[in-house]
Amino acid sequence: AEKIRTLLLEAPVPVYLFINKNAASAGALISIACDSIYMSPGASIGAASVVNQAGEIMPDKYQSYMRSLMRATAEKNGRNPLIAEAMVDPDTQIDSISPKGKVLTFTTQEAIKNNYCEGQASSKEEVLALVNHSSSSVTEQELSWVDSVINFLINPIVSGILIMLIIGGIYFELQSPGLGLPIIIAVLAALLYFAPHYLQGLATHWEILLFIVGLILLIIEFFVIPGFGFLGISGIILMVLALIFSMIFNIGFDFNYAPKGEILNKFFVVISSLIVGFFISLWLGKKLFTITTRYGALALKTELEGSQGFVAQDIQISDKVGKHGTTLTFMRPVGKIEIDGEIFDATSEAGVIEKGESVIVTRFENSQLFITKA
Repeated sequence: AEKIRTLLLEAPVPVYLFINKNAASAGALISIACDSIYMSPGASIGAASVVNQAGEIMPDKYQSYMRSLMRATAEKNGRNPLIAEAMVDPDTQIDSISPKGKVLTFTTQEAIKNNYCEGQASSKEEVLALVNHSSSSVTEQELSWVDSVINFLINPIVSGILIMLIIGGIYFELQSPGLGLPIIIAVLAALLYFAPHYLQGLATHWEILLFIVGLILLIIEFFVIPGFGFLGISGIILMVLALIFSMIFNIGFDFNYAPKGEILNKFFVVISSLIVGFFISLWLGKKLFTITTRYGALALKTELEGSQGFVAQDIQISDKVGKHGTTLTFMRPVGKIEIDGEIFDATSEAGVIEKGESVIVTRFENSQLFITKA
């Protein structure tokens, strides 16, 4: 509303406003920023106290700023600033106009009497006639297709589906690095999730940054550090918080504008979408990445059967220390290597090693070979 108010005050042409029914809250601020105000019979203007999305009155620090905006705007357009302040503050008393303890609201006739309305009109066409612009054409402002797409994407159901695509894409990419398509889907879903919320003023820079940091921590935990610990859990928490907070209007982490229960509601939407997306990913993983499917060769298996060429050999492998070999799988950090035509389990001591890399066995410990790049 403040941006609209500024644009109206700085407009290079006269701005005429027609209030068909009422101009309350931010509508009152926008109205008095116009050069001329016309109201229909039965319309009203005022009641500009700052409220949250649920209509609840905000603390005084928000009212104080709104009072100053209303006063300054009224002064700029030659209207009584005290009346503008009374539309925000119930403690502002004006004799015979606004009693103490009530926020001021004018009817059409009251607004005309107190110079907050230039005249009464029943339609836009009548307003044009009053300002000597009867021959002017009227162009109705409608939502563009971009606005329609944004409104569609911020629908909680659509947002939930996008969250499921994000978690599914990340899951499949971590399961099968280099596959490509899952991470592309996850990135596109993240863009479609955050972009409309950002354009609508819900998501800000810090929520998007929070999500990116969380994703980086998760990748580091999965590909660089063996096991799954602090970084991985922290990454998941940051990503979840980013998804939740980006759906809730806030100013610099101040959520007072959000209705009571809004955070809990969005928390439920995000968590339920993540859980559903995770279990769908598990189910699809079993269906797609099995040895009997077209995509089976793309993923590492938890069980390696003899029918696939993996045969246990009763040999002493400690003598492989110092020998060179080749990785048969991605080492993340555990995988398969080949030494002198034989296949062994091994653990990388240098983070992730790509498939087909030359490696050297550095040590043998706890029945396990440890390797680094040659």
